[in-house]
Amino acid sequence: MSQRIDSYRPAGSPAGWSRVGDEVRRVVRIADPQLPHKARELMTALTQPALFCDSEGLPGTAEVWLSREVIERFIAVGCPNVGESTRGNYRSRLLRLREVVLGGDCRTGRPAKLSASAENSPYSRTELADLWGWAGGQPTEELRWGCKTLMALGLGVGLDSPEVIPLRLHDVRRTANGSGPVVVCTRGPRKREILCRRRWEGVLVSAADRLETTGAAQYLFRQNCHSRGTNTVTNFLARTQPSPNAPRLVMGRLRFTWLVELFEERLPITAIVAAAGVDTLHGLSRILPFLSAVPAEEAAQLLRGV
Repeated sequence: MSQRIDSYRPAGSPAGWSRVGDEVRRVVRIADPQLPHKARELMTALTQPALFCDSEGLPGTAEVWLSREVIERFIAVGCPNVGESTRGNYRSRLLRLREVVLGGDCRTGRPAKLSASAENSPYSRTELADLWGWAGGQPTEELRWGCKTLMALGLGVGLDSPEVIPLRLHDVRRTANGSGPVVVCTRGPRKREILCRRRWEGVLVSAADRLETTGAAQYLFRQNCHSRGTNTVTNFLARTQPSPNAPRLVMGRLRFTWLVELFEERLPITAIVAAAGVDTLHGLSRILPFLSAVPAEEAAQLLRGV
């Protein structure tokens, strides 16, 4: 059985596998499947959220992958191209793995604190400047504009990887004279229209304008890549040239930065929830540690009301 676990490789050779593979194998060994097909089922079930977490910059550990928060987020947005029954099977297997590996609750007695990770915090202004310089310094035009497009979609619209991958060129809509707002229409289970942040409108429009118009429905990100797997974004980023002076580009972290900015600018929470494509505030609770405190005098005025 150990040989079967060691020889497992996910289809498509995703770039993130080299980072998560050892931990996936370790967890499945703890689960101790007795039959070869059970070992493969568990490897497949855990690999998907592991790669999903890797694409969002979360720590590569079972404590994170099998936390209830991450399991539910993965089921909700991490596997958009599968049916309800398949998502149900994923959830069941992951919850069983959680019970075997972590016990009924996390070993700490509480859910994993995802916000404690540096990779799951908002980018600072300095980091964003370094990241933009890194994107513009990539060796090919494809890599340069691919990175800039990801930044515009993450920081301007708050999209994560599963929403970027199916996006088409005509999903970016603008006024006829080009001076008005830019609207992005997402696809999948969280389908909605989102206004792009003003400072990212030009980048997004330029990214769309540079693409060849053939009359067919074209992808906005990686126009010529017609094999659209769940690792389309991570495979692209694996081809980029790293820089010791710039942070890693992570779509989940770009979205996190977008959310923090919306809260800091005092947008109504109902508008933020609608734009983020979530149904509850639970998933937004990890943002609280990164929000600026309100001065006592201002808080008193707001609480008292006018």
